[in-house]
Amino acid sequence: MSTFEIRGGKPLNGTIVPQGAKNEALQILCAVLLTEEKITISNIPNILDVNMLIELLGDLGVSIEQINEDTYTFEAKQVDIEFLQSEAYKKKSGKLRGAVMLAGPLLSRFGKTYLPQPGGDKIGRRRLDTHIIGFERMGVTFHYDADLKEFALDGTHMKGADLLLEEPSVTGTANIVMAAVMAKGKTTIYNAACEPYVQQLCKMLNSMGAQIEGIGSNLLHIEGVQKLSGCSHRLLADMIEVGSFIALAAMTQSELTIKDADVAHLGILPETFTKFGVELHIQGNDIHIPAQEHYKIKQFIDGSVLNIYDHPWPGLSPDLLSVILVMATQAKGTVLIHQKMFESRLFFVDKLIDMGAQIVLCDPHRAVVIGLNRQTALKGIRMSSPDIRAGVALLIAALSAEGKSVIENIDQIDRGYQFIDKRLQALGADIKRGVS
Repeated sequence: MSTFEIRGGKPLNGTIVPQGAKNEALQILCAVLLTEEKITISNIPNILDVNMLIELLGDLGVSIEQINEDTYTFEAKQVDIEFLQSEAYKKKSGKLRGAVMLAGPLLSRFGKTYLPQPGGDKIGRRRLDTHIIGFERMGVTFHYDADLKEFALDGTHMKGADLLLEEPSVTGTANIVMAAVMAKGKTTIYNAACEPYVQQLCKMLNSMGAQIEGIGSNLLHIEGVQKLSGCSHRLLADMIEVGSFIALAAMTQSELTIKDADVAHLGILPETFTKFGVELHIQGNDIHIPAQEHYKIKQFIDGSVLNIYDHPWPGLSPDLLSVILVMATQAKGTVLIHQKMFESRLFFVDKLIDMGAQIVLCDPHRAVVIGLNRQTALKGIRMSSPDIRAGVALLIAALSAEGKSVIENIDQIDRGYQFIDKRLQALGADIKRGVS
């Protein structure tokens, strides 16, 4: 098992560039199946989840060429849909939540697909109802094999439809959009997710010849076309990495500059960190965080305790709550962290409590953090990473803690963060990769 050994308690300094957005990459890569023409994608992060999806595309018959470190071309001239029923595919896709978004483009272009139960993080139930119900209302028929845990979908008679999603699911919206772009007739999607990465997907599809209106809103209008062409697309910076680096700077009293952060697409992320008293300066497309000895959690206008919670865009991403919770442990003041979406995502706080943090886990969704205001430093311990975001949150805690910490199961971190140990070493962090 791979591990990180960290000796914390020292400030970092320097400039760091966020990787390409993981969540955008998973959508965009699935979209290459919509055309047989060449698609060039740049700023692709070199992380386990993305690399696994690229490998799956190759297994499906997509011709792939790596142009440079972060740029690939894809040509889906020959696609072997039956590979989706193989044990090799099920084994790989079972580790990757993003594989569910292969369904939309395959239905759109080939009229059928198979959809195994998704894998990924063990952070609670992640159902497929939004995807399946949306497809069904467009005329797709499906059969679920409980023994194989697999959906067989037939889109032979798929056509446009008026859809009202029961939840603004990002992957559900992306999947339905990709199914609709070449379906006969017009599709409207109300209560659509409107995250920047969904916007990016829609803009890419339009550059390929799709007809999508309402991009950036929760009401999309899609007129089906007969064929899509190739294009070039560059991924945005990963906003979760941007937030993680802001939290890292605050926790470790570091002066950091985050370059090429795609500030225009961060939404309320910067404002959220200022609610914790974190000083940051936006300089063009960069963010500068000066070293701060203390940062104070603000209260609501009526003097009540601040409540930070996840919410569909333009609200705060649930992927940021883990690092924000860790950052709050050394702030001055009290905050309630409310993780609404996933019932298992706060279960890493026991490690923080072992490190000396003052946290009350109220239930699977809520935790009260009483900031230590640096009066007592966290102490290093041995721990394990339960999922991608909790893993990085624990890494940030370890970098601020006194003494040595060891984090096991770091494959979870590698799934979402590119060469994180080397990039942190360049800032002065004492972090080593090892094997336990």
